[in-house]
Amino acid sequence: MSQRLWTPSTQRVETANLTAFKNVVEAQTGRTFTDYRALHDWSVEDIGTFWSTYATYACLPFKTTAAEIVSEDPMPYTHWFEGATLNYAEALLYPPDLSDDQQPAILAVTESGHQTVLSYSALRREVARAQSALRRSGFTRGDRVAVYAANIPETVILLLACASIGVIFSSCSPDFGFDAARARFEQIEPKMLFASGAYWYQGRRFDTLPTLERLRQHLKSLECTVLLPYPGEEPASSSSSFTGWSEWMDEGEIGDPVFSMLPFDHPLYILYSSGTTGLPKPLVHRAGGALIKHHVEHHVHSDIRAGDRVLYFTTCGWIMWNWLVSVLAQSATIVLYEGSPSYPTLETLWHLAERLDLSFFGTSARYIHTLIAQELSPQAFVDLSSLRTLASTGSPLSPQGFQFVFDHIKRDLHLASISGGTDIVGCFVAGVPTEPVYEGEIQGSVLGADVAAFDIRGEKVIGEAGELVCLQPLPSMPIMFWGDRDFDRYHSAYFDTYPDVWRHGDLVEINERGGVVIYGRSDATLNPGGVRIGTSEIYRPLESFVEVVESVAIGKKLGGDEEIWLFVVLREGEVLTQELRVRIEREIRTQESPRHVPKRVVQVIDLPRTRSGKLMEIAVSRVANGLPIPNREVIENPESIADIERTIAAMDR
Repeated sequence: MSQRLWTPSTQRVETANLTAFKNVVEAQTGRTFTDYRALHDWSVEDIGTFWSTYATYACLPFKTTAAEIVSEDPMPYTHWFEGATLNYAEALLYPPDLSDDQQPAILAVTESGHQTVLSYSALRREVARAQSALRRSGFTRGDRVAVYAANIPETVILLLACASIGVIFSSCSPDFGFDAARARFEQIEPKMLFASGAYWYQGRRFDTLPTLERLRQHLKSLECTVLLPYPGEEPASSSSSFTGWSEWMDEGEIGDPVFSMLPFDHPLYILYSSGTTGLPKPLVHRAGGALIKHHVEHHVHSDIRAGDRVLYFTTCGWIMWNWLVSVLAQSATIVLYEGSPSYPTLETLWHLAERLDLSFFGTSARYIHTLIAQELSPQAFVDLSSLRTLASTGSPLSPQGFQFVFDHIKRDLHLASISGGTDIVGCFVAGVPTEPVYEGEIQGSVLGADVAAFDIRGEKVIGEAGELVCLQPLPSMPIMFWGDRDFDRYHSAYFDTYPDVWRHGDLVEINERGGVVIYGRSDATLNPGGVRIGTSEIYRPLESFVEVVESVAIGKKLGGDEEIWLFVVLREGEVLTQELRVRIEREIRTQESPRHVPKRVVQVIDLPRTRSGKLMEIAVSRVANGLPIPNREVIENPESIADIERTIAAMDR
């Protein structure tokens, strides 16, 4: 039984946005919801009623009324709010609860300490200038913009300017190599490329101009490439190859932005799958879907309010950047951090949280596990009295990670472990600020998300591991994959296993109270002797080993069976001795079962990660099984693959 780590106070429950929404629904329906589970059950009984009710509650800026909230077409052909028009950018630039136009909309900070502040009023002016420049450049509704940029205000300005007139935005961060950026942008034929000519990370300056020159030559659809300024550096001027941002932007008094009224399903941006098993999938997301889904997750599940200051550590190549930008619809301030979270030390973001009075701090599970490994206790050196919520995503947060947050960051804190993906530009499961937090568990399914775990027969299971599925459509599911006119790639990605049911690809367990444990990707599930094992079941016993920094368990194929191999990265100076190996095996056997014990434990220097920090179990599995790894350019640290290959080769000698 999981240990309860935090219970919200009565006052916190009474003042939560979730409670306010529940009260509205109770008044409208005449029903009483005794807990969150009951409210969630109502939200999926009739999804059209839920999403319509929420849109009205959130005061989304519809200009025309929907004739139908959700069409009867099955996934993935479902249409939403047909006949209704609105504009994503308007909802973010003119949020209904904003009382002061001079309130900061954006606080942008770099690792060197350079800070930029843009009020809501100033942000509108900059969006209007960019909007005017886009029109002058010949952009019309449906054209695409590619953005290869740092996490700076200009990137947000571009997104909102594009959204304001119906231009489709697509971004990745400048640490992506040429092959990774080209694999994404070449598919969508962008009209213009906006890019950072350099960026800083861990105190080093990285020049991206050579990559930009190659992209400019290979993306045949480009009409112009514009260099974005980097905070604290002299803005780039126009040249024969590139146009400077200041020269491209319209000068003078432009006035307020003008918003095109667009269908709810109009494309807002194109995001990409990681591309670790093939060409990255270009996921086209609807503007209204991203807006309303993010609103539910920010307002109800994250309890973000007007005036709050919200940081999510991310780059423009991770879905959490898109998620963070939408926080503007809450009349809150978004904090953009550009650079390394550990420069000059791991204390950096915590000092920033104190200085900026953050209400919400978002990060990855890997970052929290790094704090544990470095034995860093933020509560010992900063005042986090303003912090109400800490969110974690990217990979499952371990039970040890949960305990660490309450022991070393803040005792009275809503720890919201969340999970979803680029696929739905949001979450399937997330925090519930009015409910207790249990060790190792995500609190529940997001309102409107009809989530379940399926066994191998396609039947719903409670209290045992199964495939994460979504039984009904969500407005944030992709409209399509770009170029996939027959929906073939879309179907094969999510609907091949269970007809008309979205299979997400995560192995999860949902318990009786609705809590969710994620065991990892189901395509990385171990199957020794025909017994299905989630990789997190191997990782959990390792949490007590101070020597182990991180690990990956994979299935090594042997004819029709497989055996478990465990790759470990040890703390600096540590060596995988026979004594340590025996201790690891004994702990896994004791906490789990003999079937969980790896056949081999292998020490490596590093493990491959995506650019959003997720460990790449499948990539390690392919190396161990002698299979090629497509698109190595998506790996943040490709040298780790070479080290694993050398280690395995030495084992075989």
